[in-house]
Amino acid sequence: MERIKYAREEANLTQKDIAKILNIDRSTYTSYEIERDTIPISHLNKLCNYFNISIDYAMGLNDKKQYRYSKKEINQDLSKKRLKELRKNNKLTQNDVARILNTSRSTWTGYEYGKYLIPTLLLYDLAKRYNYSMDYLLGKTDNNNLFK
Repeated sequence: MERIKYAREEANLTQKDIAKILNIDRSTYTSYEIERDTIPISHLNKLCNYFNISIDYAMGLNDKKQYRYSKKEINQDLSKKRLKELRKNNKLTQNDVARILNTSRSTWTGYEYGKYLIPTLLLYDLAKRYNYSMDYLLGKTDNNNLFK
């Protein structure tokens, strides 16, 4: 969240201003910014769109502020396919991924089948561990490699 804080300060916005954009209490936003709590992926996406930066950049995965042809919205249908792609490309079973992420197989299956959106920290762990773009895994870009 250091880069989100920097973007906020560069735009001369207060934490209260950002909380208003996200429609949350200032204290909730503050807990995200100081990393006491994890920002939900939907809020992170909204802030990245507001500041015109990639999720990968905001999370410190690379220095690419924006991808060419990046989409604003998370595409959950594409995301579920890409999570499955990541698993299969790395020759992992659903049980393997669940164990790696310290979650249950049924929870992982819910992400992979699009029942619900994968949480920020689990997505971050997968992206970093397997060199995938968080933006790609969320269907926001077609660039799947963090370093391209």
